Amino acid sequence: HRKAYLSAILDLHEGMVVSYVLGKSNNNALVFKTFNQALEAAPNARPLLHSDRGFQYTSHQFRRMIKNANMTQSMSRVGRCIDNGPIESFWGKFKCEKYRRNSYETFEELQHDIDEYIHFYN
Repeated sequence: HRKAYLSAILDLHEGMVVSYVLGKSNNNALVFKTFNQALEAAPNARPLLHSDRGFQYTSHQFRRMIKNANMTQSMSRVGRCIDNGPIESFWGKFKCEKYRRNSYETFEELQHDIDEYIHFYN
C-alpha cells in the first residue's frame, strides 16, 4: 500500500473547498501548491488564513508567502485546535463518507474520487 496526502483550504464564509492538492508526499510543495491555487481562485481576497502548527505552515518560506499575499495567518496555541477546527471537521466528513468506504488500486482512481467528492461537497 502506498500513501497519498491531501491538502485543502476551506473558505469559511462560503463553506467551500477553494483549493486542494493530492500528493504522494506530505511536504512543503504540497501545501505551497494548495496555497497558490487558493490565491488564483480569489486573487483579490485578503483573508485570514487559519492553520495548524505543522512544519509546512510554520516554515519561513510559507510565512513569506502569507506576507507577500497581504494575508494574516492565525494559529492556535499548542493543544488548542480552534483555528484548525473547520478543516478537521471537513477531514472527518471526508474520511467517513468517502475514504473509509473505498479502496483504490491507483493514484488516479483516488484522485478521480476525491475530485467527485469535493465537487459534491461544494
